[in-house]
Amino acid sequence: MCLEPGKLVAQDRPEPVRAADEVLVRVRRVGVCGTDYHIFRGKQPYLSYPRLIGHEFSGEVIEAPGGSGLNPGDRVAVMPYLSCGVCVACRQGKTNCCTRLEVLGVHRDGALTEYVSIPAAFVVNTNSLDFDEAAMIEFLSIGAHAVRRAGVMSEERVLVVGAGPIGLAATAFAKLRGARVTIVDSRADRLEFARTVLSADHTIVLNEQIRTTLADLTQGEFFDIVFDATGNPQAMETGFSYVAHGGRYALISVVTADIRFSDPDFHKRETTLLACRNATLEDFSTVAEAIRSGQLPAKSFATHRAVLAEVPDRLPLWAEPASGVIKALVEI
Repeated sequence: MCLEPGKLVAQDRPEPVRAADEVLVRVRRVGVCGTDYHIFRGKQPYLSYPRLIGHEFSGEVIEAPGGSGLNPGDRVAVMPYLSCGVCVACRQGKTNCCTRLEVLGVHRDGALTEYVSIPAAFVVNTNSLDFDEAAMIEFLSIGAHAVRRAGVMSEERVLVVGAGPIGLAATAFAKLRGARVTIVDSRADRLEFARTVLSADHTIVLNEQIRTTLADLTQGEFFDIVFDATGNPQAMETGFSYVAHGGRYALISVVTADIRFSDPDFHKRETTLLACRNATLEDFSTVAEAIRSGQLPAKSFATHRAVLAEVPDRLPLWAEPASGVIKALVEI
């Protein structure tokens, strides 16, 4: 439990009681993500404390309702974005931007615990994957969703700004579509991962000459598609200038700030501006198949591990850039 910013504690609580339409899941792996670090630091604007955190997870079915297609012992991943199914977005299949969306670990208690009970509609059978791989699906699906939404095509020039797990996920799926991908970040270790594991075409350490470097790389034309995955308002605003004429700009990051851009530049490029929020079950399926087929080395993202009782001590350390974390997994 995160009782308040900066304070994590281990607690005993009753095992959840499964409702008729829910699946009781024994949690086995939980990925720790930027949202969890933001909650710990008091920088997540959409929740109230105390909160049981964790939303990237896999587990084992203990009980399931009849007709769900799930059976005790099945390995599963969980879609943590609980949508209503009836609002204007859900009726269009855009469950990721449901008007009543509740996210596990943010709006309601999450998965850093031994058992959870989840509506069956959000539980995905992953018997072909192991627990580590299944726990990676959620964050990878955010990158997959952004790439699908931006309509990345073969040979397009793609720029990813920010080499955190989400930026790396976008890099991976843009490469799977045959794009030529450049990724920019201040951390050389993450750029090395993008180059050696994900086959990014160009990796560039952020510096004061970055615009000149990107211009030289593209003969002054810049990029067909730019993805921002920084969570930094200034970087998000700067990214508009990296979009080629006729290009697309996809904001994966969300910040509590007004984002400003030059309207004349925006119009002369006829820029397409896209918000990319969360993911859908379609994206979960895309990621699971990419892992299953060997196209995506999901396990390579897991750089750090702990068991549940160690989380109050480990998570603050993982939150620091010096830790070198790409993805930390908690074993339960």
